[in-house]
Amino acid sequence: MSTIEEQIAEIEKEIAKTQKNKATEHHIGSLYGKIAKLKDLAEKKKGQGGSSGGYFIKKSGNATIALVGFPSVGKSTLINKLTNAKSEVAAYEFTTLTAIPGMMKYKDAMLQIIDLPGIIDDASKGKGKGTEVLGAARNADLIVMILEAKRTDRVEIIKKELYNAGIRLDCKPPKVIFKKMPKGGINVQSTYELTKISDEMIQEIMRQYGMVNAEVIIREDVSINDFIDALLENRHYCPSLIAINKCDQLSKEEILELKKKFPGAILISADKGLGLEKLKEEIFEKTRIIRIFLKPRGKEPDMKNALIMHKGDTIYDLALKLHKDFVQYFKYSQVWGKSAKFPGQKLGLKHELQDNDVVTIAI
Repeated sequence: MSTIEEQIAEIEKEIAKTQKNKATEHHIGSLYGKIAKLKDLAEKKKGQGGSSGGYFIKKSGNATIALVGFPSVGKSTLINKLTNAKSEVAAYEFTTLTAIPGMMKYKDAMLQIIDLPGIIDDASKGKGKGTEVLGAARNADLIVMILEAKRTDRVEIIKKELYNAGIRLDCKPPKVIFKKMPKGGINVQSTYELTKISDEMIQEIMRQYGMVNAEVIIREDVSINDFIDALLENRHYCPSLIAINKCDQLSKEEILELKKKFPGAILISADKGLGLEKLKEEIFEKTRIIRIFLKPRGKEPDMKNALIMHKGDTIYDLALKLHKDFVQYFKYSQVWGKSAKFPGQKLGLKHELQDNDVVTIAI
């Protein structure tokens, strides 16, 4: 009896050798539908979620950041430098055998950082307890991939394992809406011209998955894999950051080459404490945290106690965070800071806030 992974691989081979044209769209859609069912079954069997073997971590603070990488790349040293955690450090592989959390305070925000055991090739298939490790990573608000300066090629393996575990880095969920209907078959409506998937493929994928009556609304040009992700509804979307450790062992030429190869990556030496302030700043930015300060009417603003919000939050979100009465009896707000055109501007509930804004809410 072949494994689920082997069955998926066989179907993918058949898809690859099938000529894609109008006549084969139903067949290809059927094959992708079978893959969707098998992937769903595989993930249910794995029980992804990081709840076993000591890998479940209760989320705490304003954001949770997972350190992901191969064994012995310096994750334990790094978390010890960034937080109050006590993660075992040694110069051999698999030192960390459980997920270790620590708290890092930065710019008024409390950031939970988790040192996960090292992952290896085929971790998403359960090798080296990879299922538990990747399951814990699915709970993170930000994934920091830690690479060793002289083994940066491993980044593709890490990305592959995260992808196979249902983690989608640096992208948003596909704009696909499913509405189950009592009858009428599968009706596809799209506001975009679909160039990567056809209505026939969509209908066949959904039939294979067991949905025969539904309305599908698509608001972007999605690929087949994007569509399956939307259909499964169990993907985790989060931003990522690459930190390259042990850069103190490189020459200036090697560092310049790394910067060209990995633009946006943070070059650090956890052992020497180099680049850590820049890493903290980038983590803060990637979590999209903003700090809002309140100013009672007729009084000075309280600049010692920041309210932690996120980019894209509005006056409505702030008011609701304070108390539902602030929304119900809201009259206006006054804002001082980057988001206001001038100091003390009167603004409504839909106004979007920015970092370090000072706000008064009148009710």
